[in-house]
Amino acid sequence: MSRIGKNPVTIPSGVELKFQGTTLVVKGPKGELTQEINPVINVAIGDSEVVVTRPNDQRQSRELHGLYRSLIANMIIGVTEGFTRELDIVGVGYRCQAAGKGLKLQLGFSHDVDVPAIDGIEFEVPSATKIIIKGINKQKVGQVAANIRAIRPPEPYKGKGVKYADETISRKAGKAAG
Repeated sequence: MSRIGKNPVTIPSGVELKFQGTTLVVKGPKGELTQEINPVINVAIGDSEVVVTRPNDQRQSRELHGLYRSLIANMIIGVTEGFTRELDIVGVGYRCQAAGKGLKLQLGFSHDVDVPAIDGIEFEVPSATKIIIKGINKQKVGQVAANIRAIRPPEPYKGKGVKYADETISRKAGKAAG
């Protein structure tokens, strides 16, 4: 049995779950999220917890069991607390600023890079070299952070670029003076 899938997910107060056909809807104080559930997986919603079970031990059932339990847990955390991802900008002259609900990045290109506003995502710029991405959908927050990092990923010689706040860049030695 899946070690993750067999753990029930507790439902905090203020969160409402509805299962309509194959769609699970989670409503909370921060918003509402929906997720399509594969018909192979059974979702039982109780008063204070959600239990995800599988009907058999076929490979597909085992694969989906822990996945849907984790997705449901992330949805509940998202509508109650939300998710954040922090990015740091490293480099001389590299900076960012808020432009409406989007971002304007200066990353050493001949032009500024504009990141448009995205539904369900909020940008914070506490300093010129720090970006905080907030939202209720964990996958969306992570994807937006990855897209911004991909504009100018950190290079291994000086570490210049956009990196996650908790990321460490392994440095390479430069040219040896001969």
